[in-house]
Amino acid sequence: MALLILTGGVIGVQSSGRGLVEERLTAIQEQAAIVAGTLAEYATDPQTHTLRVAEAEPLLRQLIQPTRLRARLYLPNGRQVVDTRLLLARDVVKITELPPLDRWSRIKEMGQRIYDGVMGVRPFTRLASYSEGGEDGRIYQEVNEAMTGQASSAERVDDQNKLVLSVAVPVQRFKAIYGELFLTTEGGDIDDILRQERFVLFEVFLVAFGVMLLSSLYLAGTIAEPVRRLAAAADQVRFGSGGRDAIPGFPERNDEIGDLADSFKEMTAALYDRIGAIERFAADVAHELKNPLTSLASAMEMLVRAPDEAARQKLMVLARADVKRIDRLITDISDASRLDAELSREARTEIDLSHLLKTIVDIYDVTDRGKNVAVTLRDELAAGTKVTGHDERLGQVFRNLIDNAISFSPDGTAILITAQLHHAFARVTVEDTGPGIPPDNLESIFERFYTERPGDTFGKNSGLGLSIARQITQNAGGRIWAENRPPQVQGEASGGARFVVELPISHA
Repeated sequence: MALLILTGGVIGVQSSGRGLVEERLTAIQEQAAIVAGTLAEYATDPQTHTLRVAEAEPLLRQLIQPTRLRARLYLPNGRQVVDTRLLLARDVVKITELPPLDRWSRIKEMGQRIYDGVMGVRPFTRLASYSEGGEDGRIYQEVNEAMTGQASSAERVDDQNKLVLSVAVPVQRFKAIYGELFLTTEGGDIDDILRQERFVLFEVFLVAFGVMLLSSLYLAGTIAEPVRRLAAAADQVRFGSGGRDAIPGFPERNDEIGDLADSFKEMTAALYDRIGAIERFAADVAHELKNPLTSLASAMEMLVRAPDEAARQKLMVLARADVKRIDRLITDISDASRLDAELSREARTEIDLSHLLKTIVDIYDVTDRGKNVAVTLRDELAAGTKVTGHDERLGQVFRNLIDNAISFSPDGTAILITAQLHHAFARVTVEDTGPGIPPDNLESIFERFYTERPGDTFGKNSGLGLSIARQITQNAGGRIWAENRPPQVQGEASGGARFVVELPISHA
């Protein structure tokens, strides 16, 4: 469409061919003035004020021969005395196209006229008809005006609808008029030039159209078709009729389409991973809620069968513990389910890590923890060390780790929090003096609802704290892992647990 508009605009601007016609008329007028001046100088008799025809004829033949014009010379009374069509060899044979005889020829002629009109070769509006004047030049308005000493021009069409340009000038010396020079173009020479120009333009259009067509086919095959396939695969995933392999890959392409396909595949894989995680989370929630609910149902069933008040009170204690456990599970599950949305919605800010850790330790110093366990901080970070994240959520990470360490630490011991630089990361460790972590469980403790605690703390934890801590840390661009401290006493399996959090330092 862009090419058609451009080509149509060029044709529209040049539709009438006025520039070429006017340029041609100007050239003919200049030639006519030169020829008429030459004839007036060398082929006139100033004594008798007459035109010497015998001298004018060869002179006119020589002057007109190099041109593509026809010249006729008239006396002052309009009688023709010279016609170069009878003098030049190029005009010995005159070719005239016959009118079309059969229907097909008439259709071709009509099609030619329509083409010429559309392409600007020959306007649809008809000009005045041109006809041969014979010996009398007064049938031409231009010759009549030249008799009065005025140069004149006209545009006409012959019986073949071909343009004929004509110019008449007086053969004049001083004030005396010796005759009139009438120059005309051969029918169709301007049309042929215009038609040739339009044909060249049409050829350029065809070449450009071919190039654009091939380019479009190439682009359709290399860009549009892969994008269409990606869109169809995305629709399959949306309607649930595709799987993880529904998105096609283009490993042979190293361009934007290949990158788009890889991004779609990764996005689909992440989407299915998220769906799988949600399904597993829902199954884990159902399982974790089922245990206290089963225990609560059993306690309620046994309550009506209790033999004495002491048994009933014991069952009521168990029931209240199960209710608290359910309430704790629901609270932690709600917090975990909101975590993703909050981390993606809230903007990250720069956090002074030393100030955050000091504030958390100060809170634990004035809080009743139910155990005689001290919490100490050893801050080796440079002043003003900052990390990027959500301050409340990062505080939740360290609170979860401290609470976890307190639950495993014996009375009278201490929990040590150490903050120091480690290359481009701020490393924070939380160490306790508890029984440590079984080597096989160093990674599984970060799974949801995983818990392995002493008997006196059973049911007081949901098993989501460490999982939430890892999720928040990874969202901040860091990582968290667990390890065992070396034993402090000969024969001990472990000297306690150590949790390590690494967060990238902000350089803004």
